[in-house]
Amino acid sequence: MDVNSNLAVLIDGDNIPSAYVKEMMEEIAKYGNPTIKRIYGDWTKPNLSKWKNLLLENAITPIQQYGYTTGKNATDSAMIIDAMDILYSEKVNGFCLVSSDSDFTRLATRLREAGMQVIGIGEKKTPNPFIVACDRFIYIEILKSKTAIQNIEAGKEESTKYNVDKITRKEIELISTTIADVSDDDGWAFLGDVGSLLQKKQPNFDSRNFGFDKLTPLIKSIDKFEIEQRESPKGRHKLIFVKIKEKKTRNKRR
Repeated sequence: MDVNSNLAVLIDGDNIPSAYVKEMMEEIAKYGNPTIKRIYGDWTKPNLSKWKNLLLENAITPIQQYGYTTGKNATDSAMIIDAMDILYSEKVNGFCLVSSDSDFTRLATRLREAGMQVIGIGEKKTPNPFIVACDRFIYIEILKSKTAIQNIEAGKEESTKYNVDKITRKEIELISTTIADVSDDDGWAFLGDVGSLLQKKQPNFDSRNFGFDKLTPLIKSIDKFEIEQRESPKGRHKLIFVKIKEKKTRNKRR
C-alpha cells in the first residue's frame, strides 16, 4: 500500500487493549495516512476508562454505542455501518480494522471486493477466518516496545535473541514454495517479490512473529536457503536475492 494513501482506522474498543495504542498507530502510519480514526464502545462502562486519555493524545474519535441487549455486541454493528458509509464516501483508499473478533470477517471481505486494501490488527487469539479475509494481518503483541514489555512483565528482561525455534517446517515449506514460484531459471528469486507473495498467501506472515525485524535475517537463519547481494542498476542500494540450496548427493561406490 502507498504510504500516501488515506486510511480509515476503525477500532473495536471492546476487543483491543489500550496499552498497545502508541505502537499500533506508529505501525499503521507505515501503510498510509490515517485520515479517519474512530474507536467504538460503550464509554459509560469502566472497562474502557483507560482509553480516554489515549484518545486525545492520538486524535482518535470515540463513538458511543450502548449495549441494548445483554450478551450482544452492539459495537460490531456500529463499526460495520460506519465502514460502509466511509466506503461509499470515496474518501479513503484502504481500511485498518483493529479487532480480534471474527464477526468482522464479512466486512473485510466486502471491503476488498470493493477494491479497498484491508489491514487487520488483532491479538494472537484472533480466529483464522478474519485473518485470511485481510490483505495483511498484524499481531498486536509484536508491536510492543522493549520498555513497554518490561513494564508489563514486572521487571523481567526481554530476550533479544531471535526465536529461530519458532520457525516450523510449515513456515519453511511456505517460504520454499514461494521462492520457487517467483524464481528465475537458475533458481534465484528477488527477495522483495518473495515477501510480497508470502503476504498474499498468508496475510499474518510477519518476520517479527519470530523475533526478526526484517525478512532478510529470517531467511539467513534458515540453513535451507542462500542469499546473494547484487548491485542495483538504478541506485546505491543492493538488491537481495534468495535461492533454495541444492541438496548434496553422495557418490555411490561401485
